[in-house]
This record gives sequence, C-alpha cells and structure tokens, in this order.
Amino acid sequence: MSATKTRLIAHLDMDAFYASVELLRYPELKGLPVVIGGSSAHQPEVQPDGSRHFFRLRDYTGRGVITTSTYEARALGVFSAMGMMKAAKLAPDAILLPVNFDAYRHYSRLFKKAVASIAPLIEDRGIDEIYIDLSDHEEEIQSLALRIKQAVREATGLSCSIGIAPNKLLAKICSDLEKPDGITIVSHDDLPTRIWPLSVRKINGIGPKAGEKLAALGINTIAELAQQEPALLQTHFGRSYAEWLTEVAQGIDFRPVTTYSEPKSLSRETTFERDMHARHDRDALSEIFTHLCTRVADDLQRKAYVGRTVGIKLRYDDFQIVTRDVSLPAPTNNAASIRKAAGECLKRAPLEKRLRLLGVRISALSKASDMPTEDKAVQTELLFFNGEAE
Repeated sequence: MSATKTRLIAHLDMDAFYASVELLRYPELKGLPVVIGGSSAHQPEVQPDGSRHFFRLRDYTGRGVITTSTYEARALGVFSAMGMMKAAKLAPDAILLPVNFDAYRHYSRLFKKAVASIAPLIEDRGIDEIYIDLSDHEEEIQSLALRIKQAVREATGLSCSIGIAPNKLLAKICSDLEKPDGITIVSHDDLPTRIWPLSVRKINGIGPKAGEKLAALGINTIAELAQQEPALLQTHFGRSYAEWLTEVAQGIDFRPVTTYSEPKSLSRETTFERDMHARHDRDALSEIFTHLCTRVADDLQRKAYVGRTVGIKLRYDDFQIVTRDVSLPAPTNNAASIRKAAGECLKRAPLEKRLRLLGVRISALSKASDMPTEDKAVQTELLFFNGEAE
C-alpha cells in the first residue's frame, strides 16, 4: 500500500450471534424474546406430537447470568451479563435456552471462511467479530461490504453488521450504529456528526470505572472528551491513559490489522448457580474441577499448544477473588498434569468461605511441535483436593 493511500478498515460483528444460531436450530422461536444462558437442564423437550416444549425465564432458579439475548428480549430490557433472576422479573415469558458452544464455534468458522474468500486480511477478535483490512481493494466500498454480508449469509444463514472507517477504533464504533444487518461507513470528516455525539462508553477501552470517573467530571459524550485539556485528564487518569483518551476522542488510532497473533493463555471457568463449599460440596466440586482441567487440555490440544504455568481462580461469596499459579518443569497439554498442578495451587488458597466461581488457566504457551515428547508415565489419577480440604 502506498504512503498516500487511505486506510480502510472494516469491523464485522455478527448480530446477536449465539441467539441467532439458536434460531437456526429452532426457527419456531423467530420473533420471540429468547435468552441464552441456561444449563443443560433447560434443553427443549420433544413432545409426543413432535413439537418442542421450551423453558421460560420464569422457570429459572439460581444465580446464573445471561450470555446473550435476541433483539426482542433486549427490547424488554434483558441484556447479556444481567442476572437471570433480575431478567425473569422483566421478561418472565421469554424463552430460555442453554448455551451450545460447539454450535457457535462451527458457525464462527463458517462466517470467517466466507469473509476470507473475498478479503483475506483478517484479524480474529473472537467467536463473533473480526477486523478486515480493505485498503487494497479496488471495488466500491459499499458494494464490497454488501458482497461480504451476502457471503456470510449464504454460508451461515445469519446476518452481520459492518462498520468501515480509516482505523479500527472508528470501525468498531460504527459496526454497532446500525444493528442489526447494517453497514456504516465513516471518514474523519464525519467525526463531528456521527461519532462525537455518542457516549464515551462507545469507545472500546473505556470501561465502567473509567466511564464513571469521566461522568463525575461532566464528560459524557465523545465530543465533551475531545474538548478537554490534556492536563485535566492526566490529573485524573495518569499520563499514559490520558494521552490515549485524547487521541481516541479525535478518532486517532494507528493500530494495524494483525492477521495472526499467538495466544498468551487459555482458560476455562464456571460460575455456580449456588454458593458451594470445599468440604460440603466436595464431590460436585471434584467433578467440576476435573472437567475444567480436561477442557483446558482439550483446548490446548485442539490449538496445538502446550503451557508451562497452571493457575486457578476462585471467587468467594463476598466477591473477593483469589488466584494461585505454579510453573511446571516442562510445558504440557496433558489433562492429568494440569489437574495435578491445579490441585497444588488449590492447596495454597483459602477454602473456608463458600465459592461462587472456579476457574483453571494455563499460560506461558508454546507450540506443541516445539516440545519433546511428553513422558507418557504421567497418568495422575484425577481426584479433587486430594486431602487439601480436610
């Protein structure tokens, strides 16, 4: 690309991805408020006449959170990360479905392959979103975006929204402006009319805490942020973050589309529907803990990685979080080895209080192809706690 050529970066975001995949499986639910986040116990039941019985949100008991919801459920005030019981008060008749990550990963691969057939310079940002560098494409940009959207629909039966801008920052903001099934194209000239009126929280990187601090300073919109003196922002946010805030408010972002990056870690965790205790719920925790270790190992093997540092994460009933980790003599992707190391971490964690969440993580990753053949004698029996919770 020449030095004078304008960058064109697209952010493609699948529309209500998990929920939309479920509607492919259960088309009779189209147009209804649907919530994803139940357990396997909420799997639809096939009736004698061949119809399906679906659980309703009012049937839910426990303390889980919503993974996602359809646009019809969002219209009722039900959004991702909301507690199930709170959502049940807002939309008791909403359909409740369990998550199905195998299906979501399948459709994720399909849509990314479809996009790559047209525009191969892709940065994978997760299961339902990608950045695409369109700078070298000669095709008129609206036509190209429509062609990408059509390819995604033909491959998956699903819709997506695309934001196109001179950089990743603006492209991500724009992909959310005309959802669902939208295309939004902006240039730097559109900043005052399309971007500055938006909330500062629309900027990826301004989280809840920073948003609250900005609001306390009377800064609610991106326009208000753009008008602030750098010295004021530095006083409240520190030099580095203040400089970043000043840049993004002006729509400045030089990050390239990175077509490949090595993962730094892999993890699995679960939030319990009721508080659990290391001693009283030993058997249930044993099964969950082992399952998490096995899934981490499966993820490593599927992605052809090994890891050297194994860690655990505990969140107690008072929301305090504790982590522990240990580094192994050699990297591994073996479930038994990970389970043994995670168990050692658990011995160093306080276990008197009840638990809300349990997680297992492995980091210091390297390619499995670079590792010598692992000692096959490591066949540690997968037992929970192994005496650490007397």
